Amino acid sequence: MSPTTRRVVQALLYEAIAIAVVGPVLSLAFDKSPASTLSLAVVLSSIALTWNYVFNWLFERWESRQSVRGRSFARRLAHGAGFEGGLVIILLPVMSLWLDISITAALLANLGLLAFFFFYAIAFTWCFDRVFGLPASAQAGDVKQSG
Repeated sequence: MSPTTRRVVQALLYEAIAIAVVGPVLSLAFDKSPASTLSLAVVLSSIALTWNYVFNWLFERWESRQSVRGRSFARRLAHGAGFEGGLVIILLPVMSLWLDISITAALLANLGLLAFFFFYAIAFTWCFDRVFGLPASAQAGDVKQSG
């Protein structure tokens, strides 16, 4: 699978599962209508989908320059933390406006989602790699020299 196709498939699968989980959770947590929170989940996922593609492109670009290949647990943790940390910053104002809550309340809500999605991102990426194999950037082989 080409790197671009891999990124698109990975992002779409990740977000489809996320929408199915986040919509009902937000409805229960904020006592909002399921239609509203499902719409919010779609908006959040659309934003996350774009971020997922950009972040994974940047991460794989960095990863391809590393002398140690493969995806260790520490590298997976760094991947999850980088992705989710960036996403929290992007999503705070969206959640605050949509749910009509303060930025502080949105931050607290986002921290709850962050806890779930941090582990979900690591588990999903591990499962995705098991099913589709590691990307070229993480496979053993000759290390490219830049310069």
